[in-house]
Amino acid sequence: MTDALDQTAAETVRPLAVVTGASSGIGYALAKLFAQDGYDLVIAADTPLAEAMQALEGLGAHVEALQVDLASEEGVQSLRELIGERPIDALAANAGHGLGRAFLDQPFDEILHVINTNITGTVRLVHLIGRTMRARGQGRILFTGSIAGLMPGSFQAVYNGSKAFVDSFSLALRNELKDSGVSVTVLMPGPTDTRFFERADMMDTKVAQGDKANPEDVAKAGYAAMKRGDGDVVAGLGNKVQAAMAAITPQTVLAERHRKMAEPGSGA
Repeated sequence: MTDALDQTAAETVRPLAVVTGASSGIGYALAKLFAQDGYDLVIAADTPLAEAMQALEGLGAHVEALQVDLASEEGVQSLRELIGERPIDALAANAGHGLGRAFLDQPFDEILHVINTNITGTVRLVHLIGRTMRARGQGRILFTGSIAGLMPGSFQAVYNGSKAFVDSFSLALRNELKDSGVSVTVLMPGPTDTRFFERADMMDTKVAQGDKANPEDVAKAGYAAMKRGDGDVVAGLGNKVQAAMAAITPQTVLAERHRKMAEPGSGA
C-alpha cells in the first residue's frame, strides 16, 4: 500500500520552472505560459513580485518569489539557495536591463549594471542550473536575447553588445549540450510593449514611440520554440525581415539606421 502511495505521489509531482525578470513584460508572460502548462514556479525580479505571484497562483501553480538583483553574485546565490536541491525542468533566463543615450554620457555604474545583469548574472545562473540539468540528462533553457544583438546599437551600444553576447552564447551552449538531453533556445524579440524604454531613459526616441509587439505574443513564440527544441526564434514577421536584412547589410549602414531610431530626441 505504501509503495502504491509513493508511486502515486511521484506521478503527481509537477515540473518546476525558474523564470527571471518575471514581474512584468515578457518574463511575466512566460511565467503564465509555464503555469498554464502545469509547472510550479520560482520567479525572480528586481521589482516587486506580489501581483505577479498572486496571478500565477490563480492559474494553479505553486509559486515562490524572490525580489533580487541578479547583477550581483549574492543575488544569484540567493536565488540558487531558494531553489535548493529541487530538480529544475526549465529555466527562462529573461532578466535584463536596457540603457539608452550616448555611451560617453552614461554613468559608468549604470553601464556595469547592464553588463552584470545581461551577461554576468545570466551566465552565472545558467552555469549553476545548467550543471544540474546536465547531470539529470534533461532540461530546457530559454534565453531572452534580442534582434538588437544582430546590429551595432548606436545610442544603445552597451545594451546591443550585451544582447550580441547572449545570442551568440546561447547557440554555442546549445551545441555543447546537443547530446546531453538539455535543450537551449534563444528568443530574439524586437521592440516590445513593456517598461523597457522607460527604464532605459529612451522615451523621447523614435523606437520608443513606434509600434511595439505584445509581450504575450513574444512569449508565446519563445515558449513554443523552447517546447519544440528549436535553437532560436525571432518573434514577429517584421523582426524576421529585419534580422534577415541585418545579415547582409553593412555594419556601418546598420549603425546609422539604429542611430536614427535610438538617438535622444529622435521621436520628437
